[in-house]
Amino acid sequence: MATSGHHRCIVLSSPWAGVYGVQTDSARHFGRHWHGTFGVGLLEQGAQRSASGRGAVEAFAGDLITSNPGEVHDGRPLGDAARRWHMVHLDPDVIAAMVPPGRVLPDIEWTRPVIQDARLRIALQRLLRQMDRWNAGQAVTDADRLACEEALVQTCGLLLEGHSTAAPTEDAGGDTARVRERLADEALDPPTLTDLATMAGLSKYQLLRRFTQAYGLPPHAWLLQQRVERARRLIRDGDDLATAALASGFADQSHMTRLFGRHFGFTPGAWQQAAVRRRSQ
Repeated sequence: MATSGHHRCIVLSSPWAGVYGVQTDSARHFGRHWHGTFGVGLLEQGAQRSASGRGAVEAFAGDLITSNPGEVHDGRPLGDAARRWHMVHLDPDVIAAMVPPGRVLPDIEWTRPVIQDARLRIALQRLLRQMDRWNAGQAVTDADRLACEEALVQTCGLLLEGHSTAAPTEDAGGDTARVRERLADEALDPPTLTDLATMAGLSKYQLLRRFTQAYGLPPHAWLLQQRVERARRLIRDGDDLATAALASGFADQSHMTRLFGRHFGFTPGAWQQAAVRRRSQ
């Protein structure tokens, strides 16, 4: 973390070597510079004017901001107040990994330096939350890694699909039933999204879209449903709550309790009491 006057910047790591984030709150005027990465971020507060590869642009709170590798840009606040933004930087090979198998990666770039896109903003905010949890040491399980990877793929996929020079691709082929079966079989030690996409013969973004269309939830959320159902059966059959949580793949009992309540509308303790009453009758 660096602080100097009206400038504060925190660097955030991620589960991937080619991805990092920054949280910046600054009144500083940044001179012309460029990055070797793709950038996408959310301007959370204030406003700024900056140069870009497409001329001078202005961005306001709630806008998404982007930059391409080698694109010269600068930045200064509009008005006297500092502005705050949350940015993710991605090495070019991270973006290259998002295209479908067998395709030659074209020269791609983000087409607009300032974007208004509610769906993309929601996806990016999810990715930023996952990275915040990762840096706080709260995303440590294989399921957490899958959630992080899904958030990254969803964000990059929406950018490539709607805001890049890359041609859109059809969701042809792919066996999502095998993906679901593998998730069910390996619920306690889930594969990565990369592994699942390779098995299905799809890009990671295609897999997310096709799996959600087929089963109503993305793989990570579907996996959590599997774990909650496993915990319900174990508690019904007499396991104590802590044992059921561990045997179902939850990090701890409180994590199971949160998801149990979200899924069923009642707590594991209430379910346990009902099961005890049934067995005693």
